[in-house]
Amino acid sequence: MDKKLTLYFDTSVISHLDHPDNPQNTLITQKLWDSCKKQEYIVFISELVLIELEGCNPAKKSKLFGYLRQVDYNLIFLTEEISNLAEKYINSAIIPQKFKSDALHIAAATVSNCDFLVSWNFKHIVRAKTILGVNGINKLTGYKEIQIVSPNMLVDEE
Repeated sequence: MDKKLTLYFDTSVISHLDHPDNPQNTLITQKLWDSCKKQEYIVFISELVLIELEGCNPAKKSKLFGYLRQVDYNLIFLTEEISNLAEKYINSAIIPQKFKSDALHIAAATVSNCDFLVSWNFKHIVRAKTILGVNGINKLTGYKEIQIVSPNMLVDEE
């Protein structure tokens, strides 16, 4: 039996479960979510995701937390180890300081040994510079490489 892949979802993925402005990405995200409901993957989120979702308007927040209740997920608490790794990404100019939360998402996925970090954030996370830089830091600091992808890379096209 093959080992199930571990996926870390940042807040953008959860948010796209209900994103009327982008129906195509919502559909892709919902397909991936359906796979997670069937336990085809092992899902991780961090407490940062919960904190960021708390900032949504009440109606959207209620919907998104409803989606979270549909899957079994592992909750990652932000630790000093995660913060230190995030700082390394920032100090190496991989992620800008003002987007520290993006660095924390990547560090949480890395420290938790996830196979994939899944995100719709193409500005700071799902981009070549970030992927190469993060994996360079990870290698130097003894962590394994992490695959950083958008949800459509994990969903079969029909």
